[in-house]
Amino acid sequence: MTENFELIAELHKGGAHRVALQAPEGLKRRLFRLAGELKSAGFKVSISGDPCYGACDLDLEMLRDADILIHLGHAPVDGTDQVLYDIYRMDFDPVVVLNAVPYLTGPEIGLVTTVQHVHLIPAVSNILEDAGFAVTVAEGSGRTPYAGQILGCSFDAARKTGASEILYLGTGLFHPLGVQIATGSRVIACDPFTRNVEVVDGERLLRRRYALIEKARTADQIGILFSPKSGQGRRELAERLASLSPKATTILLREVTPDQLLNLGFSCYVNTACPRLAYDDQVRWPVPVLTPQEFEILCGVRTFDNYEVDEIR
Repeated sequence: MTENFELIAELHKGGAHRVALQAPEGLKRRLFRLAGELKSAGFKVSISGDPCYGACDLDLEMLRDADILIHLGHAPVDGTDQVLYDIYRMDFDPVVVLNAVPYLTGPEIGLVTTVQHVHLIPAVSNILEDAGFAVTVAEGSGRTPYAGQILGCSFDAARKTGASEILYLGTGLFHPLGVQIATGSRVIACDPFTRNVEVVDGERLLRRRYALIEKARTADQIGILFSPKSGQGRRELAERLASLSPKATTILLREVTPDQLLNLGFSCYVNTACPRLAYDDQVRWPVPVLTPQEFEILCGVRTFDNYEVDEIR
C-alpha cells in the first residue's frame, strides 16, 4: 500500500488528473518517490526544479499546466484552492526540552517553533508545565496558521505571547535571532536534534546591520528590489521607499543572486522580497543589501534606536 494513499484519495475526489509537485531545496529529493506513487495511481505528474523558499514562492507558471500543485514543506499563506499543502512534519522526542530548563528563569515563558514541529507543541508544553513553568502559545493567524508557528518573515506568534522570555524549538539561529529582535524578549534556542541550547544575543547582528547602513551612505545609486513571487510582492512598499531618495530606482527581480546584483551595477540595494535575503545572505552580496527599515534609517525617517526586524504581515 502506498504511504500517500490519503493524498491520492483526496486528488481522485477532487477530480485532478495533472499534478504538479514543488518542494524547497532540502526536500526536493523526496519528490521523485512521490511522483512515482502518483503516476502509478494514474496521474500525470511534473516536478518543479526551480528554487523554492516557502509557501510565498509558489510555482504559478507550472500550475497553469496542472489541475493542482502539491507544495511540500510549508503551511499555506493564502486561500488558493489549486494548491494542496503538505507541511511534512518532523518528529523529535519532546523530553529534549528538559535540556533547556536550566537556562529558563521563568516562571512564565512563551513557546514557538517552525511548521515542521508545531504538532509537538502540546507535548512540549505539558513537559514544561510539569517542570513548573507557565507556558503561553499564541494562536495561529495570517501567514502562520498554526499555534506557536513562526516564519523567517513573521514573528507574530512570538510577539503575541507577550512573554518576557521565549523558548524556540528548532534548528539554526536565524529564527530565534528574529524573535529576539522583534520582541526584545530574552530568547533561548533549543535544537531538538543536536540537543544544544543557548541564550540568543541579537546585539552582534545589530552591530553588523548598523555597519552596513553606514557603508551604504556612500552609495550613488540604490536599487529597490521588488519580487513578483506570489507571497513576496510588496509593490506599494517598494514604490514608497523609492520616493524617499533621488538615488533610488525600483528593480523587478524574481531570483535575487550575487551575479544579478553584480551585473546590475548598483552600489547598494534595498530588499522588499523575502526578508531573509538581507539577513541570511549578506556575506554573499557584492554590496550592501538593506532591509526596508534600514533604508528608512539611511534616509533619516527612522532612527536606529527604533530598529525593527523586517517582516511580511
